Amino acid sequence: MNKADLVEAVRSAADLTRGEAESAVDTVVSEVMSAVSSGERVTVAGFGSFNPSSRAARTGRNPQTGEPVKIAASTGVRFAPATAFKQTLNPRTAKKSAAKKSGGGQKAVAKKSAAAKKSAAAKTLAKKASSQPQKKQAAKTLGSKGGAASKKAAKSTKKR
Repeated sequence: MNKADLVEAVRSAADLTRGEAESAVDTVVSEVMSAVSSGERVTVAGFGSFNPSSRAARTGRNPQTGEPVKIAASTGVRFAPATAFKQTLNPRTAKKSAAKKSGGGQKAVAKKSAAAKKSAAAKTLAKKASSQPQKKQAAKTLGSKGGAASKKAAKSTKKR
């Protein structure tokens, strides 16, 4: 979408003339630019925020010659999208996070005992280990209670 498309969308949504819509879009853009250039943070609820950011002067390298080049300090802008904007972009994630917050629609998750957690951790370590001594060390690391399960996990992941 470019500026002309945005003007057209504003015109049709707000039932304005083309000139009025273009003036409205120009005003919003210029106000955001002037506020950010003066060092203010601009936040548009449901859309995001524009934050001024400064970069210090530094020394870079010319990629062709390798000579050092001085890069002057500069000011830029960073955009951080609002949660509503992110949820629009990622609808699946939004559904999952909404279900977690409400607590409904999900099955109850059983709590793992300490031994079960150690066993699961041992399996993970054993899978990541590439040699048998590393697998045995992973099993020892998790302690005596999870030891039997850990050793079993170490043996079960042996390369076949």
